[in-house]
Amino acid sequence: MAGTPIRSLMYDERFVTPMREELTRLGVEELRTAAAVDRALTEARGTTLVVVNSICGCAARNARPAVARALEHVKRPDRLTTVFAGQDAEATARAREYFAPYPPSSPQIALLKNGGVVFMLERRQIEGRNAEDIAKDLVSAFDRFWHSLCTLFTRYSRKHTSRRGSGYGTQLQ
Repeated sequence: MAGTPIRSLMYDERFVTPMREELTRLGVEELRTAAAVDRALTEARGTTLVVVNSICGCAARNARPAVARALEHVKRPDRLTTVFAGQDAEATARAREYFAPYPPSSPQIALLKNGGVVFMLERRQIEGRNAEDIAKDLVSAFDRFWHSLCTLFTRYSRKHTSRRGSGYGTQLQ
């Protein structure tokens, strides 16, 4: 068909599928097109984790296991997403547009809040580290930005409650 770009995949999908599934079986939503990335991130409210997955060894040994461990934590992002570098080129390029001013890297793990990057792990912060330490970094970010959402709820609750009795605690009316 004239005018239709021919897109070839960098890697055989049979090799990539298990790497995709390491995240999707955890409930991470795979974004395979630029349009899917835009739908997920343009109007995002709350926190969104975006994992730039990769076939490389540091993604297999460090990044994906770290994400799996971090997602065991009770405080998690509101939305979990992933793109796959080298396979879903348009989706990956679009996700990276949301990461400015951070340069592209694979793997890469971003935490967005209301559509803006609030935490980033680049390849240089993943490669050569063990998954447990990377997971601790992610959990720390989850705690930090999850807490801020709880703080807003707490402030709202305090504003709309009355104190009774000895003044300890609050009761919703």
